[in-house]
Amino acid sequence: MKRALFLAGIFLIFLNCAEKKKQDPTEASEEISADTVQIEEKRTMEPLAVQPDGSYFKATGTEPFWGLKIYGDKVQLQTMEDTITTPPSEAIKAQDANIKMFRIKTEATEMDVIISHKECTNAMSGAVSPYTVTVSYKSTGGGEIRVLEGCGSYITDYRLHDIWVLEEMKGTSVSKDDFSGRDVPNMEVNINDNRFSGFSGCNRMTGSLFYENDVLRFTQVASTRMACPGMEKESEFLMALQSATSYKIENNRLYLSNGSKENLLVFKKID
Repeated sequence: MKRALFLAGIFLIFLNCAEKKKQDPTEASEEISADTVQIEEKRTMEPLAVQPDGSYFKATGTEPFWGLKIYGDKVQLQTMEDTITTPPSEAIKAQDANIKMFRIKTEATEMDVIISHKECTNAMSGAVSPYTVTVSYKSTGGGEIRVLEGCGSYITDYRLHDIWVLEEMKGTSVSKDDFSGRDVPNMEVNINDNRFSGFSGCNRMTGSLFYENDVLRFTQVASTRMACPGMEKESEFLMALQSATSYKIENNRLYLSNGSKENLLVFKKID
């Protein structure tokens, strides 16, 4: 009898432990979380700044909620009550600061859009944007002026998101021989965080992108400090890269220029 009771007790303890294991999702949750993190990391490799609608600048605000998008051929302001679409206008630029104003007037609407390169924090989400935006508008010929304030950012050209290898520098083709037999300079551009990294001919390099519509600058460039024979070409390349202010992309090539030199550097895209 005692042996039967003992075996019954062992059986009940086993069932209880098994039931608890079913109800305890800790191990399964950890495995799922790990898989989820891996998937998210893979997703971040894709360019996040693609805007299928073609806008190059966007801004949002709260209290009241509103959204602004600027395209090459139109400006669109969306509020809780209405959507206002106007033709674009030439930007009026301040001389001593990175501030642009778009003054728009149509038969129905008068609107000023001011974009200031000043850090802005969304009051609800806490997200930080590099630009502060003020929009004021009213009906043409009269009516109350409404003023909206919020945060904005430029949409980096998704075509920059790639690996680029230097092909020409200041109009002359380059080869490994120009860089002491090492690889020619190359870089990978990531528009998700507006960063780039690569090889400058002798050293590894990294830095940030500054992008505003058709303006592109390579800033905060840092590199390792290895010494190689014939480093003059590397220095020339780095100076050219940091002096570039504009770009175009054609035929799988990235052309970097500035105000005084066209095609300062030419890179070829590699897959």
